[in-house]
Amino acid sequence: MGSMYAAVLFIGVQNAVSVQPVVAIERTVFYRERAAGMYSAMPYAFGQVVIELPYLFAQTLIYGVIVYSMIGFEWKVEKFFWYVFFMYFTLLYFTLYGMMTVAVTPNHNIAAIVSSAFYAIWNLFSGFIIPRTRIPIWWRWYYWACPVAWTLYGLVASQFGDVQETLESGVTVQDFIESYFGFRHDFVWAVAVVHVGICVLFCFTFAFSIKVFNFQRR
Repeated sequence: MGSMYAAVLFIGVQNAVSVQPVVAIERTVFYRERAAGMYSAMPYAFGQVVIELPYLFAQTLIYGVIVYSMIGFEWKVEKFFWYVFFMYFTLLYFTLYGMMTVAVTPNHNIAAIVSSAFYAIWNLFSGFIIPRTRIPIWWRWYYWACPVAWTLYGLVASQFGDVQETLESGVTVQDFIESYFGFRHDFVWAVAVVHVGICVLFCFTFAFSIKVFNFQRR
């Protein structure tokens, strides 16, 4: 679980940070071409998102095959599929989040400042440092609103949520995961749907912001 937590935050934040200056530069070109009547906001935003998909898939596949075998997870088609699925959509929503923060701010420097504040909050409420069962009840709403928490839920529940091996305490791995972290294996499908929803939300916000906001100065 520690490897999942570290990889999700490190690679995800790296993706978000690296895409911000690129989107900021291309947005300047978009302003010029839109003024000339050549570009429309929605096709531009759609193209920006779609071009990232094959690169993210290649990144996920290379990372997934190497790490999955090195850690020693069970070589089952279903579990490997879930691992690749959750990592792919995690890297996707981090990338879309980086694009979105540029779209709602004047430049990539301010976008980096704004996004870094949320990285710290996502880290705190991810469910790794403090499990959901131990988060005060009045703060748990943000756990459910934290994308990284959903990622760890999906990764851990899909890999360990059905393991019946017994720990030294006499509790099975499945029971420990459910009692300590609150992760249930039968909830994996719902977690997958949430991942898709997060990506759609960030993508829509990026497209809407590109269309509505204009930070160009004459």
